[in-house]
Amino acid sequence: MHNPHYALVAYVRHPVGEFIERLRRELHPELPHLPAHITILPPRILSDLENVSAEVRENRALELLGQMCREVDPFEVVLGDVETFVPITPTDFIRVAHGAYRLRELHDRLNTGMFFCSEQWPYMPHLTVIKMGNEAQAMAAFHTASERWGQYAGSRRIAIEEVTFVREANNNSWVDLAPVHLGRTRVSETRK
Repeated sequence: MHNPHYALVAYVRHPVGEFIERLRRELHPELPHLPAHITILPPRILSDLENVSAEVRENRALELLGQMCREVDPFEVVLGDVETFVPITPTDFIRVAHGAYRLRELHDRLNTGMFFCSEQWPYMPHLTVIKMGNEAQAMAAFHTASERWGQYAGSRRIAIEEVTFVREANNNSWVDLAPVHLGRTRVSETRK
């Protein structure tokens, strides 16, 4: 892949993340598995260093992310209700009800320099439940997701302490490149 897309996500772990992942498998079992996450920087091509190797570009990007994220203290967000992007796109999601401004601030801080992208839609913090093939499927999934989420008894609070830099791979999948801690330096130099 010559110019892969990159993104920055905050993975949503136990128990909310597990709930969302089970719900996705129920709603659309043939979709590839994607871990539950809140996108900080939607997919984009890195704009600087286009004539260097992917490894050099990625290392420079991780260095910059580490510098920028060191200045941001970890924070919490609280998930709200299930909503849909229909008719714009057949996607159902859970809105970030409290703390969304912190995600917007982080997005705006990072959407600069080599990470800058004129995005197709305004950034809205959310956790995607499912993207379906058409509006009718999305609306049917919306009703099921709303019902299931309404029955969810666990905490809807999510700690945003770490984000993960990811690269587009084949078959609508993404590869984790490295985690980046907020308020501290990058966790690991290892790559998968």
